[in-house]
Amino acid sequence: MQLELQTNLSTIAQIAIELEAENSDFTLFLKQLNKSNLDETVHELNSIITPQINCTTCGNCCKSLMIVVEEEEAEKVATHLQLTRENFDAQFIEKGSNGMMLINKIPCHFLTDNKCTVYEHRFAGCKEFPAMHLANFKDRLFTTFMHYNRCPIIFNVVQELKLATGFKS
Repeated sequence: MQLELQTNLSTIAQIAIELEAENSDFTLFLKQLNKSNLDETVHELNSIITPQINCTTCGNCCKSLMIVVEEEEAEKVATHLQLTRENFDAQFIEKGSNGMMLINKIPCHFLTDNKCTVYEHRFAGCKEFPAMHLANFKDRLFTTFMHYNRCPIIFNVVQELKLATGFKS
């Protein structure tokens, strides 16, 4: 099935502003739906929409998100880059007082021409974003709508979900 998808980031950002109240109502509506049926619908829409969107023409997630890095991931990427862990951390990592590690730059250091230069070794948060394929969509409504204005996949899945669920604004 071929859908009429919106991929222009400026347009998506503008529509997101215009639909703030509607999306607030939609969030309340979604909370009332059956969790497994909702997941099934989101996964079906995601399987139709995601293949129609080329993330490398956008790269907005890599340009705008803070990426959490786990110890094992840092080790793996450091090894791939042939850096000592100490040098990797000094170049790429910021450590919080709680020990949490984040990539220390936005856009991400590893983004070149909208492509990840460490793609095969990318971090878990990068692999799972935009998370439309994961279970428990209802538990991620806050983050879904937080990223609604920045990711064409999320935007289009949500817009199609409104139709698929019979939501009336």
